[in-house]
Amino acid sequence: MSSEICMNNSRSIMAIKGNPGDNRSRGPASIFIVAGLCCFFYLIGVWQRGGFAKGDSKALQITKRAEDCSILSNLEYETHHGDQHSLVDDPKLKIKQFEPCGEQYVDYTPCHDQMRAMTFPRENMNYRERHCPPEEEKLHCLIPAPKGYITPFPWPKSRDYVPYANAPHKSLTVEKAVQNWVQHEGDLLRFPGGGTQFPHGADAYIDQLASVIPMGNGTVRTALDTGCGVASWGAYLFKKNVIAMSFAPRDSHEAQVQFALERGVPAVIGVLGTIKLPFPSRAFDMAHCSRCLIPWTANRGLYMMEVDRVLRPGGYWILSGPPISWQTSYKAWQLPKEELEEEQRMIEEIAKLLCWEKKYEKGEIAIWRKRVNSEYCSERDARVTLCDLSNSENVWYKKMEACVTPYPETINSEQVSGGELKPFPERLNAIPPRIASGSLTGVSVESFQEDNKSWKKHVKAYKRVNKLLDTRRYRSILDMNAGLGSFAAALESSKLWVMNVVPTIAERDTLAVIYDRGLIGIYHDWCEAFSTYPRTYDFIHANGIFSLYKDKCNTEDILLEMDRILRPEGAVIFRDDADILGQVKRIVSGMRWKTKMVDHEDGPLISKKVLFAVKRYWVVGDNNSTILR
Repeated sequence: MSSEICMNNSRSIMAIKGNPGDNRSRGPASIFIVAGLCCFFYLIGVWQRGGFAKGDSKALQITKRAEDCSILSNLEYETHHGDQHSLVDDPKLKIKQFEPCGEQYVDYTPCHDQMRAMTFPRENMNYRERHCPPEEEKLHCLIPAPKGYITPFPWPKSRDYVPYANAPHKSLTVEKAVQNWVQHEGDLLRFPGGGTQFPHGADAYIDQLASVIPMGNGTVRTALDTGCGVASWGAYLFKKNVIAMSFAPRDSHEAQVQFALERGVPAVIGVLGTIKLPFPSRAFDMAHCSRCLIPWTANRGLYMMEVDRVLRPGGYWILSGPPISWQTSYKAWQLPKEELEEEQRMIEEIAKLLCWEKKYEKGEIAIWRKRVNSEYCSERDARVTLCDLSNSENVWYKKMEACVTPYPETINSEQVSGGELKPFPERLNAIPPRIASGSLTGVSVESFQEDNKSWKKHVKAYKRVNKLLDTRRYRSILDMNAGLGSFAAALESSKLWVMNVVPTIAERDTLAVIYDRGLIGIYHDWCEAFSTYPRTYDFIHANGIFSLYKDKCNTEDILLEMDRILRPEGAVIFRDDADILGQVKRIVSGMRWKTKMVDHEDGPLISKKVLFAVKRYWVVGDNNSTILR
């Protein structure tokens, strides 16, 4: 597609619009803005196709082509609800212009700030957990991209190569050189696919695991990687159609999670410390620790109990590295033989107490499987403290407890506790067990199916406007208010992944259903910063998020956080009430975003509207100024 085609389409559509006095010209505003948005998203495509290390020249091309797309400035959103938005585009009203933050904030992570972390106790990794700034310390400026920043390569090339300018950090290239985590090669960072426990590549390591764990046939779909490094395990699991939620702290391993995200791999900043993981019970089909340095036997096995909470009945836990195979490896590890022996003995004991069955041990890899129901665990229940099930999903900032999460009840020893799942991708649209059983209040089988149907229609309408949704342009996608996960299900493709966020103040806790569908997600409160680096996501979907948080926190703060985690030239789709989107449109106009408002797919009389936006390309410049494209 070229800019000339865009302009031809613009003229054709304007011709279809007809004369002002012709009644036939009336229709949804979305029809009339397609041409402008065609140019709008085409310009972003130009950048993507430009390749690496051509940022400045491509930006000049984009600026030149933008002049041909003047249709953008001529199109106006015509409200169909009186003149309630007449103030939004009033040129007499001054739009607040947000200034860029200083260059020192290029990699700013508000709730994982290194200086603030050092003021908290080190015991049980408390200082590496979320510690968000108080209101008076929040930044009210735009986080800049580093100089030379360019759009990442499309997947799967991004798995192996990242432009050095996007994450200019070298320490891991030296510290982990022999383990093949990452190598610095000129203007690129190359990721050979190695790890501490698989220096010769993740493929062979995963194949070894797959000899025990049923990967590749859809039985195992969701995985949790604790202490993930640069997330090569998660990166290569995509070949098996397994999606991993990876996490690691922001610590001395500089930028490990940032590297994962730049590669296009799902990851968040996080740690097993004192608070519960931000995931529901019975979420993951598989959990993994590859020399993750987590003290599994500490606090009476507290961390293994937390893994047990988020692991599905029948799920697998993989532990590779110390203390497994201590008999032959203790010298190489330079660790005391007696300590390693005792550590493995305690891990085996805790696993047995949790009712995990050991399935495999070879070399430095051990695999356990959680039993499918409590029929096999009568001895366990008499020896442990069981957690209160009524409070099991209340995890946001809640302290971990030294208790074991009970299995949901079953009627016989063959039944899978909590319900058996279909293999993926069938499970994506099958009725989730938690809905079929009626355990999710307010959601019926019929309403689930209707939600699925509606989001297929919405996504189809989105793709008519932003045709890049069907390409490899958007790899990492964030849904800020995911509901039942139907937006992600409608988008499902090997080209992309979606981080489904269920706000902690949402009317219903639906995150477990999202995992039942074979998708991934996380709990979060959008009054605070997300646990990620700047420039994480290529695309953000914000459905009803500002209606949900109305009177809860500042709209401006949420939008500044969206700007922080959105890549330059990333896209956003807002879906909300017309008056709220009018306010959003005005604020982001001062944040270097381009926007267009369109009607709901069902026509102009629907009060909800859709706001399309693209963040402009700009980077930090000399003397703390900015270069704007």
